[in-house]
Amino acid sequence: MCRGMKQRSESALFGVLIYPGVEPIDVGGTVGVVSMARRVLPLLEATVIARCPGPVRLAGGLTVQTNHAIDTAPACDVVIVCGGPGWPAAAADEAILSYLRRLRPEAVASVCTGAMILAASGVLDSRIATTRRHPIGLETAAPLQLLGRSGAIQTTAAQVVDAGIVTGGGVSLAIDATLYLLGRIYGEEAAAEVARIIEYDRAYAANREALGCIVRPP
Repeated sequence: MCRGMKQRSESALFGVLIYPGVEPIDVGGTVGVVSMARRVLPLLEATVIARCPGPVRLAGGLTVQTNHAIDTAPACDVVIVCGGPGWPAAAADEAILSYLRRLRPEAVASVCTGAMILAASGVLDSRIATTRRHPIGLETAAPLQLLGRSGAIQTTAAQVVDAGIVTGGGVSLAIDATLYLLGRIYGEEAAAEVARIIEYDRAYAANREALGCIVRPP
């Protein structure tokens, strides 16, 4: 077992940071995966964090009740920042950015355009990272292109990039990033078992084959 890796009988807490305009698939790919993972990791939990406590309206109209505000959020093994069309407003919110800067780098992750919020906080500077590869709708540039525009961050198309801070690819690749984080905390065998029980094992392997999982020191 790697140093710092937990036994399946030990607890872990995943924080999932949301804001108005998060895509529901990012919540399903994070909180939903953790929920299913509890079948084999019974002391694993997820908590939903937002700038303020209470309901948060996601893209498409779904409303999620948050567990904690950023000022009262518990210490988490990892905090995953979700993506969605609301990311520009979240990336301009100094309270959210300050919260992210206070976290330990190894306890920070993002899925999809959540990486844009991490970039705005400065925690991705001098690191390699990934995000959604293609523009959607009225977007004139892909988020991956925007992420690398300043030159402070080295970008790459990937399933998952782990440069201390973990960033995951776009949309359904939120599932891949969450599985990767489970593997980093509990071991790859545990992550593989979770992938099987959510019937994602073939997709997980195919995405890794097609896009790659990049692990580099920060």
